Amino acid sequence: MNNEEKRFNREEEDEEEESGRGREAWERTYADERSWESLQEDESGLLRPIDNKTLSHAQYRRRLRTATAARIQKGLIRYLYIIIDFSRAAAEMDYKPNRMVVVARQVEAFIREFFDQNPLSQIGLVILKDGVGHCLTDLGGSPEAHITALMGKLGTSGDASLQNGLDLVRDLLNQIPSYGHREVLILYSALSTCDPGDILETIQKCKASKIRCSVIGLSAELYICKHLCQETGGMYFVALDEPHLRELVLEHAPPPPAIAEFAVANLIKMGFPQRAAEGVISICSCHKEAKIGGGYTCPRCKARICELPTECSICGLTLVSSPHLARSYHHLFPIRPFDDVSPSVLKDLHKLPKNCFGCQLSLLNPGNLPGPQVACPNCKQHFCLDCDIYIHESLHNCPGCESLRNSKTISDMEE
Repeated sequence: MNNEEKRFNREEEDEEEESGRGREAWERTYADERSWESLQEDESGLLRPIDNKTLSHAQYRRRLRTATAARIQKGLIRYLYIIIDFSRAAAEMDYKPNRMVVVARQVEAFIREFFDQNPLSQIGLVILKDGVGHCLTDLGGSPEAHITALMGKLGTSGDASLQNGLDLVRDLLNQIPSYGHREVLILYSALSTCDPGDILETIQKCKASKIRCSVIGLSAELYICKHLCQETGGMYFVALDEPHLRELVLEHAPPPPAIAEFAVANLIKMGFPQRAAEGVISICSCHKEAKIGGGYTCPRCKARICELPTECSICGLTLVSSPHLARSYHHLFPIRPFDDVSPSVLKDLHKLPKNCFGCQLSLLNPGNLPGPQVACPNCKQHFCLDCDIYIHESLHNCPGCESLRNSKTISDMEE
């Protein structure tokens, strides 16, 4: 009888395995992630859709309050190296499809966001595999060049050596100008580090070189990573899932507080090159080849450069454009965070505007009930959640305050 029960249980297990193998890819994804456990119910017990928009806006508000909590000096010219762990630990499949692909996707989004918020800064990429650190790209201001190089080198092998990666970026960052802010962002997947020497000495050398090191772990908290961040003034977090990883990575896009030694005022020589004439053949100093039209001309040595911002490879002059300086200026005087409209105010429909002051879309939900909205603390105008994010991350000016200022100017001119 026991043999028959064992055989029956074995047949049931075989049937479950066969049914699991027979599922489609999208079915296996939902079965593994158990997405039905996150469903929400309303007051009457009926299922309602998950409000991802409100959740993402809450995360954004948290990040905004942290960034604007104090008026502190920030480093606008940053030299950042991203160290990516491509050891065998990056092939783990706890992130779908694996850690390597997810990290590469988040680094791509971070590079674009970084250059959007820090147009005067530069990025370099370093990968860890086979116990050594490989410099994938040098410091540069072209996001497409970094992304192309990263996507062309996806592959995992060997162990990760945190010490070799830190030694490599320390030697590279010691060559940058003294006014530059030196930073390292490490995306670490492994649970150990295979080092040839004493990594504690390397950490002290990074601290002496004024390099701020931050680590985002993908597996578990490591003492050596936490010690590295504490000694160098960086941040250390462990990602819980892919959305949390994206949030942690994008937190490093805004410029961090300046180190005390870098907080002194410095005068930096910069050149504002002119656009080269179309149809003219000239030798590009960046790629060492002849190109037709386009590009920019260095005002000091008249060399041809493809894109801005950059440093002239002939005379070493920092070359920027006026929009780059304007986009960096908003970090010094950020807009105050908008206030959430309290539920007690939302109940009084007569005192609330029906449309967003920014996009003019309705602020009412179906049933003419007021939806979530925010208000500027200065001009008291109401905005939707999308406009709140757009104003603080892209526009950097409150439309209500600007319209109020313009109306005062016009009235003064009429008088």
